[in-house]
Amino acid sequence: MSRRSLQTRPPKTEVVRAAFVGCGLMARHHIRNMLAYSTDTTIPVVCEPNASAYEAIVELFAGAGRDIPPNEPDLERLLANYADQLDAVFIITPHVYHHHQTKACLEAGLDVLLEKPMVMNAAEARSLIETCDRTGRLLVVAFQGGLSAEVRRAVSMLRSGELGTVLNINGAIWQNWTAITDDSWRQQPALSGGGFLFDTGAHMLNTVVDLAGEEFDEVAAWLDSRGRPVEILAAVIGRLASGALVTLTACGDTIPSCSSDIRVYCTEGILRTGAWGRFLDIQRHERQGWEAVELPPSLGVWEQFLAVRRGQIPNPAPPEVGLRMAHLYDAIRASAARGGVPVPVISEQ
Repeated sequence: MSRRSLQTRPPKTEVVRAAFVGCGLMARHHIRNMLAYSTDTTIPVVCEPNASAYEAIVELFAGAGRDIPPNEPDLERLLANYADQLDAVFIITPHVYHHHQTKACLEAGLDVLLEKPMVMNAAEARSLIETCDRTGRLLVVAFQGGLSAEVRRAVSMLRSGELGTVLNINGAIWQNWTAITDDSWRQQPALSGGGFLFDTGAHMLNTVVDLAGEEFDEVAAWLDSRGRPVEILAAVIGRLASGALVTLTACGDTIPSCSSDIRVYCTEGILRTGAWGRFLDIQRHERQGWEAVELPPSLGVWEQFLAVRRGQIPNPAPPEVGLRMAHLYDAIRASAARGGVPVPVISEQ
């Protein structure tokens, strides 16, 4: 059974038994929401090697009056002892671990929701696509933008031709990332794989790739580390396979903030959204000003994952989109290493 057929299997209605791999700040944010709102998920076990992080999990569950899950800090032992008691895992760990942890969970027969960015490079992305196809398991990448109603509607409008031909895409993202990631693994290249553009900026890269719906053909990029071991500032110029032009900027050392703006310029209209979705505006040829597209609020990444798993919606954030983003970031690094010389985007082995 292939991953594609898995997405169209009969809807699942049973309670989903999910393990969390990684229990840091972002994992605790998701767990807090699940404990408050989700009645169709249980967490029988977590995997966290850091004792203080697990203590924070204990406090969360105790405060919610829920049974405290045991901690198995070794993923290999967790899969050996608990795989038959689980349906899925949510992996929220440093980027360098994503590939082998996801591969191990898929091969253990579990569906995976994986924190962004999917992998460190395109070779790892191709490996996960092969593993999904071989095991028939589901992999959804936890990009709030790709999973949002706003980006899904924008993609639908662009693919339908309603707005004509895509001419340009412009994206910007900014945050006081340097200050809030000081002394963390996010500024250690061996663990993070990159800096602001690859971390928070991955949301912009993924949403732009999703909206484009095609590979980049050529990229020129400049990265500035501002004395850090990873990039803090980025400027990227690219051309899509169709000929549409793309410009991207990322600033990770600005005032306290975290926001983005993405615009798609077409022959019959303009779309405006964000890296995380959250809003969608449209400007048409025959109208003046922006018109908000009204959509239901996001259910959150876990609820969207469950909807995909039940066959209620197609997978909006599959590993193939993760591969296109990996192709783009690999090319960005290659161009930046050559001082901004344009490089072709390698989309095949």
